[in-house]
Amino acid sequence: MATKKAIAPVQQLKDYNSNTYKDGDMEIRFAVGPQETKGFDTQALIDNFLVKNLMLPDQLKLVYTHYDRVIVGGAMPVAKALSLPNHPELRADYFLERRELGIINIGGKGTVTADGKKFELEKLSCLYLGKGTKKVSFASASKKTPAIFYLLSAPAHAVYPNTLFTKEQAAPVELGAAETANKRTVYKYIHLDGIKSCQLVMGLTVLAPGSVWNSIPPHTHTRRMEVYLYFDLPEGQRLFHFMGNPMETRHLVMANNEAVISPPWSTHYGCGTTNYGFIWGMAGENLVYTDMDPAPVPTLK
Repeated sequence: MATKKAIAPVQQLKDYNSNTYKDGDMEIRFAVGPQETKGFDTQALIDNFLVKNLMLPDQLKLVYTHYDRVIVGGAMPVAKALSLPNHPELRADYFLERRELGIINIGGKGTVTADGKKFELEKLSCLYLGKGTKKVSFASASKKTPAIFYLLSAPAHAVYPNTLFTKEQAAPVELGAAETANKRTVYKYIHLDGIKSCQLVMGLTVLAPGSVWNSIPPHTHTRRMEVYLYFDLPEGQRLFHFMGNPMETRHLVMANNEAVISPPWSTHYGCGTTNYGFIWGMAGENLVYTDMDPAPVPTLK
């Protein structure tokens, strides 16, 4: 007599009644287009594009965006080390089984341990971890001045070596001018001529005292999505980030250590009430930092 084959239980379908939802320890955000965004009020813009409370003591937070399936994260170890978790949404045995990860420290000195190897990160150092790295943890050298690690991860199809760059190795470039309030230093870490990756491009920009405008002239690049993380914005100061269709812009008011998700169709530039720094990170079709579609200032609306 033949034995009956066990029938697998039917999984309950999720009720996706919002563009964003929380699944365990990771927030999931679906992609929205320019026509839908056009009708958003301020709260809807915040819910879909602004990432708040990313850097909290002794917590590691993750936000999964469906723009190129990039994951934005923050880890601030103070009293204990923090481990990079896996998540059921990835359907992977570990976080970096099919992903790569860029890490930039914007706090005090810290350590990232990847499969037993320790990497010391000073402020503004960048660490790339390639596909196949199984165990990752984060620690601070001092509780008084903890490290603050910003994380950006994208799907990866090949293995590139784990690599650490200091800001001096990033070949800093001076751009802009004090007369136009956008004098700045650009540090490129993960790109064609720097740290090798599958699709992740990552670096940061530091504005000089008296300069407040970033990413001028504005642009889009439908080939890549982008995320900005604003840092070193003093208490009581704010950043006005402009986004959306260049012909019909919207804005978000941002505080220190907050990130903003920029869809491939959206412009992304900003102005602060003082100078600041910001980390830029991209994923998509290519690794060419200068591949942009300009939106000249006189054409903005």
